Amino acid sequence: MATPPDVLPAPARPLAEAAAPPSATAPDAAAATARIVPRRRPGQWVSAAVALLLFAMVVNSLARNKAFQWDVVADWFTAASVMNGLTLTLWLTGVTLGLGFLLGTVLATMRLSANPVLRTLSWVYIWIFRSTPALVQLLLFFNIGALYPTLGLGIPFGPEFLTVRTVNLFGPTLTAVVGLTLLEAAYAAEVVRGGILSVDRGQVEAAAALGIGRWRVLRRIVVPQAMRSIVPTAGNMLIGALKGTSIISVLAVSDLLYSVQLVYLQSYQVIPMLMVATIWYIVITTVLSVGQYYVERHYAKGATREGLPPTPLQKARAAYRRLRAAASASAGLPGEAGR
Repeated sequence: MATPPDVLPAPARPLAEAAAPPSATAPDAAAATARIVPRRRPGQWVSAAVALLLFAMVVNSLARNKAFQWDVVADWFTAASVMNGLTLTLWLTGVTLGLGFLLGTVLATMRLSANPVLRTLSWVYIWIFRSTPALVQLLLFFNIGALYPTLGLGIPFGPEFLTVRTVNLFGPTLTAVVGLTLLEAAYAAEVVRGGILSVDRGQVEAAAALGIGRWRVLRRIVVPQAMRSIVPTAGNMLIGALKGTSIISVLAVSDLLYSVQLVYLQSYQVIPMLMVATIWYIVITTVLSVGQYYVERHYAKGATREGLPPTPLQKARAAYRRLRAAASASAGLPGEAGR
């Protein structure tokens, strides 16, 4: 019986021809060998050029404007009076922020307490001190003698065991410490409370299920994780407290700003003395910012699976190694390039 032509088997192909891959067409070969060119973005180059031009204009105006009197700035930059004012500014910053965070931690604990009285008192304190300007608070504490000539300790509506005259108690420096501490405590309380609330509640419940005590849970689980949220805001508060101490110059406290004010009130060199204070504030703020960066890295360990990004110093070292390897390779020293 003859087989119809439409069902006849196809002629067998040679084995070598069947095993050979299909030859690529000319467009496919060209696409495979084409070089990928990044998209041109002229707007970025134009904006970068404009920014560099503006920066150069600012630097030129600072360097060539004789009104700044940079020679006077250099003479007074490390003067004894300026350094004494800088020391007092740093001391006030450390004391007020440290005491503020201690009191703020207590207030944050009260805000998170199940006791409605403690929650209400903490909220009222934070509300009052965040609602009034810092200058008004300092002036009120400085003139507290007009409100309370004496402060006593004793039984309410009964005898007093200890009485102190406020005129002899609140001097300018103590007024600055008390006023700035109470102000920083109100902001620190919200920072600490936000950091504690950022910790997943399930971890606390899991620790409680394992029988771990509350204080150990707070010290080993809650606080280390809360610090990732607390440190950035606390760093901003530290820098703000450093600059905020300049407000105590109205109380005649010899901080950095008041010290340079005493100088330019006698010499009438207002601009150069203000530049002395400005440069010192920039230097201290830069140092604090660097410290904040490394503290944030410390508490960010284990936050991501990829690990921490390299620091600027590590990036500089890696770039130096690459340049040295490239220079050694171009000079024909493979041993140096492989090191």
